[in-house]
Amino acid sequence: MALPREEREKFLAEPHVAALAVDAGAGRAPLTVPIWYQYEPGGDVWIMTGLDSRKNELIKAAGRFSLMADRLEPTIRYVSVEGPVVETVTATEDDLREISARYLPAEKVDGYVAFASASHGEQVIVRMRPERWVSSDLGSV
Repeated sequence: MALPREEREKFLAEPHVAALAVDAGAGRAPLTVPIWYQYEPGGDVWIMTGLDSRKNELIKAAGRFSLMADRLEPTIRYVSVEGPVVETVTATEDDLREISARYLPAEKVDGYVAFASASHGEQVIVRMRPERWVSSDLGSV
């Protein structure tokens, strides 16, 4: 059963690892990779990725991407959202700290931020405006 708007937005706002998919060009299947993301109900979705990454290059070329987040318990539920890129900006350490704190225990954030800042190279924030939603709660198995 499809989720009402409020439920699907609330679900997407939870810290799931999403599958990002973006057109990879003629003769290729879409690039699909796991990714951390940030979302607040009613707003844009944002991801952080390397400025020179294949992912960023494909997103720039396509102008849009999709994310799919799911869970298996207590019920099988998923939300998929797709839309246009509305902004790409240079990521800051504050952005890295925000997204890291969403996924990591508090005591691990500083160490991860230091590691990522030193080894991941220049990062960008890509904002997507949710345009199309697909969602379902399939109940428990």
